[in-house]
Amino acid sequence: MSTLKAHRTVLVAIASVLTAYGFVILNSTVLPLSQGQSLFIKQCIWLCVAVCAGLFFARINLNKIRTWANWIGGFTLTSLLFVLIPGVSRCVKGSHRWIEIGVLRLQPSEPAKIGFVLFFAYFLSRIQNMRDFKKGFMAPISVIGIFCLAIILEPDFGTAALFGSVGVILLWVRGVKLRFILPTMLIAVGLFGIAVFLNPVRLARILAFLDLENNRLTGAYQLWQSLLAFCSGGWRGCGLGQGRQQFFFLPEAHTDFIGAIVAEELGLVHMFVLLFCFFTIAYLGLKITQSQSQPFLFFVGLGTVSFLIIQVLLNLGIITGLLPTKGLALPFLSYGGSNLVTNFCFIGLLINLTRPIYNPLMSLNTKL
Repeated sequence: MSTLKAHRTVLVAIASVLTAYGFVILNSTVLPLSQGQSLFIKQCIWLCVAVCAGLFFARINLNKIRTWANWIGGFTLTSLLFVLIPGVSRCVKGSHRWIEIGVLRLQPSEPAKIGFVLFFAYFLSRIQNMRDFKKGFMAPISVIGIFCLAIILEPDFGTAALFGSVGVILLWVRGVKLRFILPTMLIAVGLFGIAVFLNPVRLARILAFLDLENNRLTGAYQLWQSLLAFCSGGWRGCGLGQGRQQFFFLPEAHTDFIGAIVAEELGLVHMFVLLFCFFTIAYLGLKITQSQSQPFLFFVGLGTVSFLIIQVLLNLGIITGLLPTKGLALPFLSYGGSNLVTNFCFIGLLINLTRPIYNPLMSLNTKL
């Protein structure tokens, strides 16, 4: 078995383990909810969709997809702006992030991650001279800014920060000097801070985060309960279904804060198992990316790994109190169909990059 085939097998195994963790802890978390059984069944249906989507992206010819990259980018940006149309999107807690189609609720910013990776990878691979300030820096940084602005308008500050982080990483690896990137990031952080200051809800979250103990019953309640879950779980946890946080103490425990339930019921040992799984995905994803000879495929791999791992780091930072509270799912574990499908598509892309059609020299060496 070639190295890339081994990477493919391990990736599938790791994704399966993480998904299994997600369904086990989800079943425990939604038990107290009146619609708990319905939520679990919906997630099972979304899993079937996710597997099909992952298989599709594992088999599609990315060299042909490259010819459609501009159309993919345009469609992705349009879908992000589509939720801003009155009467089309569903408003939840002041944010217009979802589109309802019958009984399905879709979050366009999730599949937009795939569209952004494919389009921006193509965009970067087409730049001939990165020393050209206009084409090598201003053009790609503008693309990142447009996508981030579309997401901020929803508003969704956390996902916008995720897109911006991934875009900057790809830009830096492509060869843009830090003397251009760092000032731009400082300006972006400043504008981001102004946007937060002008948004009372986000500003209240930041202020509560800065004074956690005094706001543990108000703005920092969710984070405080998350920290209690970590403390009460200890190393071994209190057992599946034996935790207390899902009994209406920790709001939205089955979505963004499902990691806290894992820590409470299964213990820190299992949290380290999850961290090892995500580390393995990052390591294998980067090894697969490194093996690519085509710039487009290289940046597709790097963008895929960056989206998965940065989201994991942000989510873990939020539930442990290292970062302000923000709605970001934990890949493969959190409840949510759009996120689950997107994660499987990312794994499918990484598996796709191990195919011999993209690595003819390695395939030849394997036969020899």
